[in-house]
Amino acid sequence: MEHFAKIASALVKAQKAFGPALKSSSNPHFRSRYADLSACVEAVIDALNDNGIALTQQVHECDAGVIVETVFIHESGATMSCGRLHVPATKHDAQGYGSALTYARRYSLMAACGLAPVDDDGNAASNRPSAAPAPAVDITDYLSAIEATSTSEELAKVYQDAIKACGGDQTAQTKVIAAKKTRIERAKKEKQNAN
Repeated sequence: MEHFAKIASALVKAQKAFGPALKSSSNPHFRSRYADLSACVEAVIDALNDNGIALTQQVHECDAGVIVETVFIHESGATMSCGRLHVPATKHDAQGYGSALTYARRYSLMAACGLAPVDDDGNAASNRPSAAPAPAVDITDYLSAIEATSTSEELAKVYQDAIKACGGDQTAQTKVIAAKKTRIERAKKEKQNAN
């Protein structure tokens, strides 16, 4: 039970620092955008690793598709399985199974992390009218604040505030994510130079 408390506490801290899953890929069939697997991993991997959590996705044998299980492994040795997700393969060839695997990994990860894509990709599929584009967001002060942070806790707080201030503007969110990565890299170099 003590190990579970450690991984649970670390996961809560990690979730506070998760970024948005940006919809950077296109689905021409539905004329919509979606967050692909790499966008989902990018949204969570740094926060998980910074809190001592490794992300693994195990694949289990299945004749009709794929079964993926997202598992978090804490540096204390504790593990947390987030359940198994079955996705049928639409075609029973390498491409069909590969597509099902990517889909299963993406949705298993989003469910395990409580991650939601930035906007609803169901809008295009249901023929809902899209909202008018919002005016560009000025995040200059937030980018400066990220650069000025001195602790990981402060960075997590400023980062979350900056993402909220973006109001769904993916260009602004991308700048905030890049600023956070730059600050983390600088902190790592500062730590190395201090040793």
